[in-house]
Amino acid sequence: MRLTTKGRFAVTAMIDLGLRQQRGPVTLAGIGQRQRISLSYLEQLFAKLRRHQLVKSTRGPGGGYRLAKPMESVSVADIIFAVDEPLEMTQGAGEEIRDADQLCKTHELWANLNRQMIDFLDSVSLRDLVEQQVLRASQTPADGQCGRAGRSQSEGKLDRRLARPAVVRSGTA
Repeated sequence: MRLTTKGRFAVTAMIDLGLRQQRGPVTLAGIGQRQRISLSYLEQLFAKLRRHQLVKSTRGPGGGYRLAKPMESVSVADIIFAVDEPLEMTQGAGEEIRDADQLCKTHELWANLNRQMIDFLDSVSLRDLVEQQVLRASQTPADGQCGRAGRSQSEGKLDRRLARPAVVRSGTA
């Protein structure tokens, strides 16, 4: 899996769309202004998102984009795969594998990393991210909880998936 600026911008734009689609179709110009992404770049991304049936467009006055599926049916992996060509991390540094005997000695490590990344991104739905943004917008620093009070169930699940134990290393490099 390839994680690029395209993928990051596509996820950001889809969150923006998810936050605003209840009011009708959302324009790319509006998304571009709010997210500081160029209109031509958004047009390229949304053409790919439309081809992968993640969004649908309405032409004419009052037109724009809507989600083509419910937010809980769209994963972050779906969005990233729609705009980026998948890249397996199982080959050596840009080298072709000539025969089975020359497989990279770390092939299994990279294959497992690739699978873990895909599984994680597939476990996070667009709804999770939109709810997280709604919650953040409703909180103020006066909560005294630094954004921790009143958390939704899905945000808690997302935080648990993101949580990693600290790695403590002793000695010097």
